[in-house]
Formats: sequence, structure tokens, C-alpha cells
Amino acid sequence: MMIAVIIAVAVMGLAILLYAGRGRTRGSGGQGLKRRFGPEYVRAVAEHDGDTKAAEQELGKRVKEHGSLTQQALSPAARERYRTRWAAVQEQFVASPRQAVTEADALLARLARDRGFPDGERFEDQIAALSVHHAHYVQGYRSMHAAAHGPSGTEDMREAMVESRSLFEALVTGDPATPPRPSAAAPDGQGKAPRPLPRRHAKGSST
Repeated sequence: MMIAVIIAVAVMGLAILLYAGRGRTRGSGGQGLKRRFGPEYVRAVAEHDGDTKAAEQELGKRVKEHGSLTQQALSPAARERYRTRWAAVQEQFVASPRQAVTEADALLARLARDRGFPDGERFEDQIAALSVHHAHYVQGYRSMHAAAHGPSGTEDMREAMVESRSLFEALVTGDPATPPRPSAAAPDGQGKAPRPLPRRHAKGSST
């Protein structure tokens, strides 16, 4: 009888330890995903109506599928071509916001592809892979893609262009993506803040 009681207590104690261990593992995994994805973690939870477990399963799947992706380096000539084209698109925004946003969206898709990410023809696959490696910057690309392929006002398009600049710079420079400082614009890779995108004014406006 005594032996049976001891064995039962030991089994119960082991079960409690295993349960607690699983809880710690799940907790650390969730915290790890939260640190890694930042705003994408918050967005995923919101997309799943507050279901943290479902959001973490989705983000964990992204890491499993794209975490081992090796980003390809750009040649200096390729970096310069991309910078020149991006500057031209920004200038074009004043005269033709819609066309500028459409071209910027395509330019980012090509740049991501050249860096080794999935082809931009399947946007959801590409954005999922980008979110694993550049989580703090992908929302701007997502906003610009939506503006380029759906109804959107000029100010929304301007904001999307400005916001997507951070991902463009992270991909062009090849620097590890770090969370942007709230009080500072994303760097342009040369230690200077990017120029603000000019606003489009109505005809006859003096401002």
C-alpha cells in the first residue's frame, strides 16, 4: 500500500512538472514571437480576433517556412539603379500619384525578389517571408500594395509611399532590420533622413 501511494505521488509530481514545463515553453515561444515580429505580432492577433494562440501558430508557420531564407546581396551598381529609380518614382508622385504608387509597388516586388525573397507575383507569400526578416517595415509595403491595387485617396497614397521607404532602404542597404525610432525617420543608408515626399497641391494653390 505504501509503495503504491509513493508511486502515485511520484507520477502526479512528474505530471505537474511536465505541465509546467510545457507552459513555460509556450510562454517563451510567444514572447519570442512577440519580440521578433513586433507590430506584425499585434496585427496577427487582431486579424485572428484576439486569438493569441491562432496568431502565434500563423507566425510560427512563417518562421518555419521562411526563417532559413538566405538574403542575396546586391551589387553596388544594382543598389545605385534601385536608388535612382526610387528617387524618380518619388518625383513622379507630384504629377501622377496613382502611377507613382503602382510603379513603387512593382519596384519593391522586384527588389525583394532580387534579394532572394519569393516572387512578387504571389504577394501574400512575399509579404509573409519579408515579415520574418523585416517585421518592423512590412506594413508600409502592405499599405502601398493596397493603394496600388484598390481605391485610395492621394493623401493615403502619399503616406503609403513614405512608410514603405523604410523597407526599401533595408532591402537596398542589406543592413539588418531594426525597429525604427518613433521620433526619427528611417535612415537612407548614408546617415541622412530621407526627404519627405512632396504633397500634391490643387491648381491655383499658392502653397
